[in-house]
Amino acid sequence: MLRSFFAKEEGQGLVEYALILVLIAVVVIGALTLLGGNIRNLFNNLANTITIRP
Repeated sequence: MLRSFFAKEEGQGLVEYALILVLIAVVVIGALTLLGGNIRNLFNNLANTITIRP
């Protein structure tokens, strides 16, 4: 009975997918942290160049 308990691998796939999602989230957060200021400046420059004409 104990041997069959440790041989079950039903939840292994779910754990692997969760680890992949966590890795992707860490990469995205890191990229946004590093590039966030540049992206903000890009959008600010774009907004300043757009003129609204009445």
